[in-house]
Amino acid sequence: MPGPRDLDPSSSPRALLGAELRHAREKAGLSQEELGQRLFVSGSFIGQLEAGTRRMQPEYARMLDEVLGTDDFFARNCRAAAKSRYPQHFAEAAEAEAVATAIREYAPMLIPGLLQTPAYARAVCRAYRPTAPEGEIDELVAARVERARIFDDPTEPLLWAVIDEAALRRVTGGSEVMAQALKHVVGLVRRNRVIVQVLPFDAGAHPAMEGSLKLMDFEDAPPRVYFEGVGTGRLEDDPATVKHQRLTYELLTACARSPENSLALIEAMAQDYAHEEHP
Repeated sequence: MPGPRDLDPSSSPRALLGAELRHAREKAGLSQEELGQRLFVSGSFIGQLEAGTRRMQPEYARMLDEVLGTDDFFARNCRAAAKSRYPQHFAEAAEAEAVATAIREYAPMLIPGLLQTPAYARAVCRAYRPTAPEGEIDELVAARVERARIFDDPTEPLLWAVIDEAALRRVTGGSEVMAQALKHVVGLVRRNRVIVQVLPFDAGAHPAMEGSLKLMDFEDAPPRVYFEGVGTGRLEDDPATVKHQRLTYELLTACARSPENSLALIEAMAQDYAHEEHP
């Protein structure tokens, strides 16, 4: 297994915990596999903890302190690392997303969170929580916008999104919000920062009709897949499951419009929304 890449300890509590785990393991003269054996887990499991793609649970934190002789460092700090500004069902997926080298996502009902404008995100969050105080909505929108900072890097991660036509035609927040949201997606595509394909209505039945799908690849950890429903989410790294969902995604890209045709459609729809707002 390749060694873990350097993480920025200031980026998140989980990144700090992963960096400290790697330091303590190397100081103890143990490989990831050797440390994993002492915790009855795989070496790749340890690699995921170090890479920040897996959340450290209290029981493993206590075992790490015992094996590595770190007093109660990991037990104390795993509580801080578990705190998140994201909903509980999505927190681990969001943190994995931040260190992914490639993200492939199918969005059936809304523009993917990483591609949303603040106004679009606000309309979505308000629909989710119609009676929430405005301050709570502000925090949710800020957290969603913060995720898009991964695009500050001009090359990584790769984001390849298949967006269902239904998501583009569902007027979320009004015509002006939709026009700006689609223009934002167009801008990212034209800057060669993301790949976007539209799955049109006339594609008919397809292999992901039951819901959304997000595949994530990492430099130093096994790939993972995230499934999401209403108020629920599940992050898995089972190789068979990931392999099956990767095939599902490949079939989706085959059913979708080409990136060039998709861009033309999104641009045309953005113009239509703008015309509706300013006839």
